[in-house]
Amino acid sequence: MQDATSLAACIASGQVTAPAVMEAALAAIARDVSLGAVARCDPDMGRTGAQDPGPGPFAGVPFLGKDLGSAAKGLATAGGSAALRRRLSDPDRDSALFRCFRGGGLVPFGLTTVPEFGLALTSDPARNPFDRRLSPGGSSGGAAAAVAGGLVAIAHATDAAGSIRVPAACCGLVGLKPSRGAVPGGPDFGNHLMGLASELVLARSVRDVTTAFRLVSGQAQAARGAQGPTAFSPPVTVSLCLPDRCGADQRAAARTAALVLETLGAQVEDRPAPDAWGAAAARLAQMVLTASVAEWTASMGVSDDGLSPLAAAIAAQGRTLPATDLFAASREMAQLSGIVWQMFERIDVLLSPVLSGPAPVAGAFDMTRADPAAHFAQMEAVAPNAALANVAGCPALVLPFGTDAAGLPLGVQLMGPVGSDLALLALGARLAALAPPLAFPAPIAGHP
Repeated sequence: MQDATSLAACIASGQVTAPAVMEAALAAIARDVSLGAVARCDPDMGRTGAQDPGPGPFAGVPFLGKDLGSAAKGLATAGGSAALRRRLSDPDRDSALFRCFRGGGLVPFGLTTVPEFGLALTSDPARNPFDRRLSPGGSSGGAAAAVAGGLVAIAHATDAAGSIRVPAACCGLVGLKPSRGAVPGGPDFGNHLMGLASELVLARSVRDVTTAFRLVSGQAQAARGAQGPTAFSPPVTVSLCLPDRCGADQRAAARTAALVLETLGAQVEDRPAPDAWGAAAARLAQMVLTASVAEWTASMGVSDDGLSPLAAAIAAQGRTLPATDLFAASREMAQLSGIVWQMFERIDVLLSPVLSGPAPVAGAFDMTRADPAAHFAQMEAVAPNAALANVAGCPALVLPFGTDAAGLPLGVQLMGPVGSDLALLALGARLAALAPPLAFPAPIAGHP
């Protein structure tokens, strides 16, 4: 299959040059503006970087950052906010995370589309390459559209309440929300969100995500994820959880994945979906996100009239949120984390669907609607229990697993205990090898 690993191998073998691949990526972006995947492109940066990408497993592979989270040199991240963009200067150095990415040979040259402040599970104007009436998900939707649409082979992504995993499921990609503390989060990362947020990549293969995780996790200060087991002790124990809110296709994909895991020697049990925990996690994540938007806009001097009606309403709520309530939320997060960790004392993996149905229609999340409660409820309805992995700090891996009757990708999620990232990726690689094949709408730009 075509992925970042195979593209790097073609560059290393001389089948194609890094500058030629970069030119192909730039041409693809210019040709497919309607995909809406790229918010900012710097051709000169890309061409300069491709001249001497340095060594590494992804040497010479073009790379797009996300307009939210850690930043690359020369590419300030503004969280999809025009008001913030006007107030920011481009950094003169890479963040800790992008130093790792660049050290692996990746060549940053632009930023992908995100919803304002990452506050939606769509990323308008980005479109889903499998069906352009649909969204690629959010908030890493631009990254997902770019990879599934062949603009680049791999792209930066972040996840505070499903923002890596939802786009992966929408676009047939692989995405890992890493364990809390496994990936560099500072000292220059401004989107920590009280430990909810993690960063990594979206890609077409498990091996690409595994390589990316190995590149960055060894640099973490609290690298439990990097030091964790590389495999679960056999037999792997799996709890299959199928929320009632998920559609028949999503439930069937997860059940089929469970059957495949059994052929690999796993012990699978049916277990009620952790909907009560998921609801608590969604409520806590909403509180943290609300406080974050209020603080973020205030620190940048952005008034409500510079925001969408939704973001303004969320910021206003955040300004009235008592510190005592936020402190209580931090305690509840720790308590819920402990409950989830206890579950993993008797199982290795929780298997579930990712989405409740097909990818949302483009524009499904209305940023002009000043109703935060309804907006956050809609997010939870699209991706049931997604915030649970964020609150608990657990790794969660999404894989494509078949398609629905319309030919749209279906995704399944494997969630494991804190620090099991590499073991989860190893299991995911075995499962992906037996998954139904998926044909992407476009080849990767510049791949021979």
